[in-house]
Amino acid sequence: MATQPTIVFFPEGAYGPTNNCVGIADVLAERGARVVFVVEESFAGTLEAKGFEESRMRLKPAPEVEEEPGQFWKDFIRDTAPEFRKTTFEQIETLTKPIWEELIDGAKYVDERLRAIFEDVDPDAIVQDNVVAFPAVPASGRPWARVMSCNPLELPDPDLPPAFSGLASNDRDGWAEFRRRYDAAHSDLHTDFDDFCREREGPPLPDRQFMYESDYLNLYLYPKECDYQRTVEPSPTWHRLDSSVRATDEPFALPESLVGDGPIIYLSLGSLGSADVALMTRLIELLGRTSNRVIVSMGPQHDRLQLADNMVGAEFLPQTSILPLVDLVVTHGGNNTVTECFHFGKPMVVLPLFWDQYDNAQRVSELDFGVRLQSYAFEDAHLYDAIDRLLKGADRRERMLGIAARLQAQPGTQRAADLIWRLAEAKQPLHR
Repeated sequence: MATQPTIVFFPEGAYGPTNNCVGIADVLAERGARVVFVVEESFAGTLEAKGFEESRMRLKPAPEVEEEPGQFWKDFIRDTAPEFRKTTFEQIETLTKPIWEELIDGAKYVDERLRAIFEDVDPDAIVQDNVVAFPAVPASGRPWARVMSCNPLELPDPDLPPAFSGLASNDRDGWAEFRRRYDAAHSDLHTDFDDFCREREGPPLPDRQFMYESDYLNLYLYPKECDYQRTVEPSPTWHRLDSSVRATDEPFALPESLVGDGPIIYLSLGSLGSADVALMTRLIELLGRTSNRVIVSMGPQHDRLQLADNMVGAEFLPQTSILPLVDLVVTHGGNNTVTECFHFGKPMVVLPLFWDQYDNAQRVSELDFGVRLQSYAFEDAHLYDAIDRLLKGADRRERMLGIAARLQAQPGTQRAADLIWRLAEAKQPLHR
């Protein structure tokens, strides 16, 4: 192999997985690797702006109008936002399954294009951060790594709560019923996608899962201090990254209007959750009544939001540069944001909306690293009480700062880069 390995990163077409891959890819590029990102056309130019090559593809036919980055999922979530108000049990049929269907349709649509990309780029290793299988990856014959940047419950264990349920890990009430309803809703979809993967020279899908485990290298993202205690040991190719925080965000300085005394709160519901204008408006109004200083990640509907006098915000913000400056985070519970909060030692108020956000909210709450609220049913006092308790919790703050010191001393991006480089060189499974 040449001294400069070529490594393809293939993240899901959303900001969370893409940002996670950017952090790791940046380290590899600094070490001399050639890095190529496989990106949706709506993301065209965004990875080039960070110094990476792009190979572009589509997950569905091109629209008649130009797209914004991640428009595929922005549109989907906008149209399905009313489903956020349902319980996780109710979401199985009306939100979770349609998301799987959209993802699987995309995997089928892009398969030929992926094969052409891998043949053209000829990578030494492929790194993908997706929740569904793309048979073109293993069928390429090249070593590949799976990055799991969702809650670790995505890797199932019979003695842990089912993924996407938001159920407690110390109380089995509801586990069996959720699994029964989930399996009933998805069994035909799993059979159909498994048939497609086999037809396209991919391995069979694991039981009840839509994503392969790599025979070479698997990485998951969660701090040791909040990881789950398993009864089924993952295969030896699984490695935990306690955090994976990119160093590519631009610096952020507090604007003059926020310079002063008192706590600083960061409000971010992610690029998808922030599209819910009604929820964002309510949170802005409630936080605007406090004496706290507030930084707001306003998201794609920023032009429909009016900030209070104690706030600053923008559509896009350099989150990893902001988190060190704040005292508390109000978040949707996306895995990247949660693990970044641990990396910087920040307690969380978590308002989950869908997918693994419920699992992260529950885990943060049951380990007392934050407070889980019902995103649409909380009373004003619930939010104020949660903020007050978290800001005054000295013991919790010290505990989280200790975790942050450990994570910052052992950057997950560096460890991931070490493993991926070794994979590109050895082309053999890497055991922990």
